Amino acid sequence: MAEVTRERTGQIVRTVFEILEEHPEGVQARDVIEETKRRLPPTDFEKSLYPTTSAPRFDKILRFSTIGPVKAGWMTKSKGNWIVTDAGRMAYKDFKDPADFMREASKLYNAWRKAQIDTSDETTESVEAVTSGATLEEAEESAWSEISTYLRAMPPYDFQDLIAALLRGMGYHVAWVAPPGKDDGLDIVSYTDPLGAEGPRIKTQVRRRNESKTTLDDLRSFLSTLSNQDVGIFVSTSGFTVDATREARRQETRRITLIDLETFFDLWVENYENLNEQDRQRLPLKPVYFLSID
Repeated sequence: MAEVTRERTGQIVRTVFEILEEHPEGVQARDVIEETKRRLPPTDFEKSLYPTTSAPRFDKILRFSTIGPVKAGWMTKSKGNWIVTDAGRMAYKDFKDPADFMREASKLYNAWRKAQIDTSDETTESVEAVTSGATLEEAEESAWSEISTYLRAMPPYDFQDLIAALLRGMGYHVAWVAPPGKDDGLDIVSYTDPLGAEGPRIKTQVRRRNESKTTLDDLRSFLSTLSNQDVGIFVSTSGFTVDATREARRQETRRITLIDLETFFDLWVENYENLNEQDRQRLPLKPVYFLSID
């Protein structure tokens, strides 16, 4: 990337941070890239295709350039969702010059690298290593996009059965799953032992929705079904509003756990080997291995 200077990469990454600051809950990577192009039009060189791929160089340059800020703790990337951290906001404010911004990110990145391996080499990673990291990042985003689309399109009662399967895989004993029809705000009842003689009763509410987040009123309605001895689990594929999340944290007598789509999937992967074959087929996964050089 000889035609791309530190100044230029700094301009690109600072534009990314400008976009992320406008969206505290994060932005999907593909949307960040397209909005960055709109605000900072690519040069002719950046419009050309990257060798061995059909992607424009600009897309690759942007991904490569944000690896350092991630390792510096300035931003996070999870399943294609990019979020700026408090440290990143401070850096964006303190280092207004694009070259200085990238120089500071590189310094912190090199410090991170030295903490990972016992070496005095202060140079950044090779092009091959950085390319590998960006390729892995894109592969993870593509996989999550396919999986999340599949889950959001799943019929509500199939998704409810999927949650029951996860609870079984986590070692809980599912005693009841609501049949189709009115459920009075309760979808699954499970226990920590087969007879329900020990530990709390676990009540689960499942919302398979694609747009509006679960609200404070939704949460309070579910909380009204819990006694002080119960444990509540609220699963919502669209996530939860800030007010609902805050209310869950403030609970002192009633125990409640909120699970969004990403959290559900992480739990599914973590407990995949513990699922029986029938449950595993509700959301079958196949690992694919990539070179990952940290």
